[in-house]
Amino acid sequence: MPADLISKRHTLQDVGETQEFFHSRGWTDGLPIVPPTADAVQRCLDWAGLAPDHLVGIEPVRHRMVTAEKLAINAVMAGCLPMHFPVVVTALTAMLEEPFLLHGATASTGGCAVLLIVNGPIRNEIGMDATFNAIGPSDRASNCIGRSIRLILGNLFEVRPGQIDRSTFGHPGKISYCIAEDEEHSPWLSLATERLGDPHVSAVTAMAAMAPRQIMNEWTTVP
Repeated sequence: MPADLISKRHTLQDVGETQEFFHSRGWTDGLPIVPPTADAVQRCLDWAGLAPDHLVGIEPVRHRMVTAEKLAINAVMAGCLPMHFPVVVTALTAMLEEPFLLHGATASTGGCAVLLIVNGPIRNEIGMDATFNAIGPSDRASNCIGRSIRLILGNLFEVRPGQIDRSTFGHPGKISYCIAEDEEHSPWLSLATERLGDPHVSAVTAMAAMAPRQIMNEWTTVP
């Protein structure tokens, strides 16, 4: 068992007891979680090459320190595999930058959610599907990475309904909101290429986004 993890540990009898224990303490999003065992957490850290106490960043309003171990715990709870974890770390690194306005985006009554857009080779390496049902239940990586953001916001920053999160209605993207751009079938430059100038880089863009709106035109074949 990894010895350098510092988070408090709990001994529970089975998966059912684990679910009730976590849910009763407000550590879930209402859905079942994967028990964050020490070995599972360590595998995520090892994959990303990060020490448990590695400082990923500091929340700029309330000055909460975010360590790699805390991110790994929530990533495991969300169902992430170790190969998904670097995307989670990259996303949180972006969200903790002051221009993102993390506190405002997560405390607003307006109901926006954190949308992650993933670009580059990492999409295919972790099995993200940018084709059908991209904003719905598409693939494991997209859904688990998006969900990990919600668990991290709740468990590290108290962004829970009625607490920091003051949203009146919210939207389903607050459970998971993560997509890969379909670069291979698009005539336009990818978002990461536009912003970073490199079509080969793996990147994550975080933005505060409202719920998707579908606009259809079934009456003409002329764009």
